[in-house]
Amino acid sequence: MMNQEKIKVPGWFWAVAVLALIWNLMGVMAYLGQAMATPEMMESWPEDTRQMIENRPAWATAAFAIAVWGSTIACILLLLRRALSEKIFILAFIGIMVQMAYNLFVAEQNVDYGPGEIAMTIMIPAIGIYLIWVARKAKASGWLR
Repeated sequence: MMNQEKIKVPGWFWAVAVLALIWNLMGVMAYLGQAMATPEMMESWPEDTRQMIENRPAWATAAFAIAVWGSTIACILLLLRRALSEKIFILAFIGIMVQMAYNLFVAEQNVDYGPGEIAMTIMIPAIGIYLIWVARKAKASGWLR
């Protein structure tokens, strides 16, 4: 077995891991913005957005939490070069898919999906898949412990 300290990890790996952490921290901020919003704060939101959040079932909110917190923890593990990051990314991806399934097929939303919402609906799972691939590649290359 090779000594982990002697394995050179490429620069692109670090760049991806840092950018992924920043991306996921934005997701954490979105989650906290909804979870910790006061009634006064929510009154300033568009009615359809407020209704969507107020009527969301606990399991969909839990999926959102698992997605953002799981991905953030996995990014930190990736930066620490831990193989566990792959499993946590997979768990977070399941959270992403449950949340997306709720948003697209279960929720009775009156929210019009514009170009931004459509782009995010595609980007979030795509980035989740990409991060699983990065963790697997890093693990297979011996960059993770």
